[in-house]
Amino acid sequence: MKKILKHSLLYLSLVLLLIQCKSAERVSSTAPKTSAETKLRSSIIQEAEKHKGIKYKYAGKDPKGFDCSGFTYYVCSKFDIKLSGSSSMQSKQGNEIPIAKAKPGDLLFFGRNGRAGKIQHVGLVYKNSSDGLYMIHSSSKRGIVIDNVTTSKYWKPKLLFAKEIIRLKK
Repeated sequence: MKKILKHSLLYLSLVLLLIQCKSAERVSSTAPKTSAETKLRSSIIQEAEKHKGIKYKYAGKDPKGFDCSGFTYYVCSKFDIKLSGSSSMQSKQGNEIPIAKAKPGDLLFFGRNGRAGKIQHVGLVYKNSSDGLYMIHSSSKRGIVIDNVTTSKYWKPKLLFAKEIIRLKK
């Protein structure tokens, strides 16, 4: 009887050990994907922040001066995310997402006449939290700056949509 009990306990211990291993395997297989995307988004924002204060330059696509789409193009290119050099073409790339779900590194698009009008501006989502939706972008008067779109009387009415572009990474 002792021998049967001993074998049963050993068998039960092995089964529990296997269950724990499978459970840990499932957790670890999903964790790197999430953290890799989070790390990429954080890196994009860190790169964008390096350029705060650089002056606006019409059609500028490098640290000597940026226009809005040149800035998003340049920052994203550092991470092998292939974007067009124009804001209207960038607005056709990536996947549209609800603005409320926009994350750092996503793009925000602006215009005056709704979706039927011309895309006039693009910025990178800097953060999206309870205190607002922030973007880092190239302003024609202030250069590379961070603005709270939610509280801006200028940007809020012009905000059209957001695009997730992380998956354009080659």
